[in-house]
Amino acid sequence: MDMALPVVNATAAVLARVTAAFNAPFARAVVFGVHIDGHLVVEGLLIAVIVFQLSRKSYKPPKKPLSEKEIDELCDEWEPEPLCPPIKDGARINTPMLESAAAPHTTIDGKEIINFASANYLGLIGNEKIIDSCVGSLEKYGVGSCGPRGFYGTIDVHLDCEAKIANFLGTPDSILYSYGISTIFSVIPAFCKKGDIIVADEGVHWAVQNGLHLSRSTVVYFKHNDMASLAHTLEKLTRGNKRAEKIRRYIVVESIYQNSGQIAPLDEIVRLKEKYRFRVILEESHSFGVLGQSGRGLAEHYGVPIDKIDIITAGMGNALATDGGFCTGSVRVVDHQRLSSSGYVFSASLPPYLASAAVSAVNYLEENPSVLADLRNNIALLHKELSDTPGLEISSHVLSPIVFLKLKKSTGSSNTDLDLLETIAERVLKEDSVFIVTSKRSSLDRCKLSVGIRLFVSAGHTESDIFKVSSALKRVSASVLSDYI
Repeated sequence: MDMALPVVNATAAVLARVTAAFNAPFARAVVFGVHIDGHLVVEGLLIAVIVFQLSRKSYKPPKKPLSEKEIDELCDEWEPEPLCPPIKDGARINTPMLESAAAPHTTIDGKEIINFASANYLGLIGNEKIIDSCVGSLEKYGVGSCGPRGFYGTIDVHLDCEAKIANFLGTPDSILYSYGISTIFSVIPAFCKKGDIIVADEGVHWAVQNGLHLSRSTVVYFKHNDMASLAHTLEKLTRGNKRAEKIRRYIVVESIYQNSGQIAPLDEIVRLKEKYRFRVILEESHSFGVLGQSGRGLAEHYGVPIDKIDIITAGMGNALATDGGFCTGSVRVVDHQRLSSSGYVFSASLPPYLASAAVSAVNYLEENPSVLADLRNNIALLHKELSDTPGLEISSHVLSPIVFLKLKKSTGSSNTDLDLLETIAERVLKEDSVFIVTSKRSSLDRCKLSVGIRLFVSAGHTESDIFKVSSALKRVSASVLSDYI
């Protein structure tokens, strides 16, 4: 210890002298009559070292070339990285296969079952008028369009469908997309760019999450369907922030949340939007054709003028029992997407017969508004029958066609909760011939809401269907959750 102290002191003294020498104003070198500061000498040495390192060969060939045997051995030992990571057993999805149309009653493994797993809200799967319109369209146009809308893929029935949707909702214009789930994650990046601010509900489903990610915007989440949390978030982002006043700002919500069955309070969202000067993007895949006196969606349900909502999107695979999606709003909003939305510009257009089916479905809804009353009666009856289900509770809104059941007491592990719920769903199908599904999410899904069982109610379900699924769930859940009740 005594011998080390002088060495430390000497080293410190030398470093101090070198530092002082380089920092001193008179520390100079004279090269060819030119005065050079001390720090330039050090910089010159560093540059020389860098050039030397860059000029060195990164690979030195072996002094002796490898033999054929050594090369073969190395090739045999080499194992390439897999193209994708291995799938864990718990992540595998083995869903039952339907052998007939996804109507309220369908067939699985040759056995007729009651179907509460398909979002056929108005019961239009198998509707004769819609089938006839599809057959006529197939005979006239064929199956596909073989081109994007901007490159000879626009057919008159596409324009008819866009006009029908816009007229039905009371908006100036609308635009069709080929695939329902791609609608929202094409629309969001078309309007939201890097540097913009998006305030989104933490319960939005994967397609919305993907759109948020692709936009590269700054995304801030608020608590699920909590307007106090939304107001606090908007206040925090805008108060005293002059930069926020000069950039685009959006609120992104779902009308009926796929991950909870809750309904967004649109009247309060519009009030906050106007107070803090944000725009609203509303995803209506599960409310279009369902909510409102005539099925025109969340705006009609709350009595909010449709022009208060800047952008509305929806998939047509639920209430309309077809496929594809649409976005509706002002002419300026729609025209922008025709040049800037990837899902519209780069995808082959919606097959004509699906556009014809959508037009026929909207016509059916206008001509038969009583179908909405049938749907709401079925939802109310199912809520009543499931209200005392052992170990489970309903967390969805009383008007939501997605009746969402979650555990009253979580095990503390999302995976364990899901295993219990899947056991219930499997037994209900096997023992009672009733098809229900859990809210199993992929590893890409960032939603942190509780998992649950989703029952998709249809206007085509009968009272006996509802009584059967209710009694089956009560019996099986009492057995499976006996240790958790």
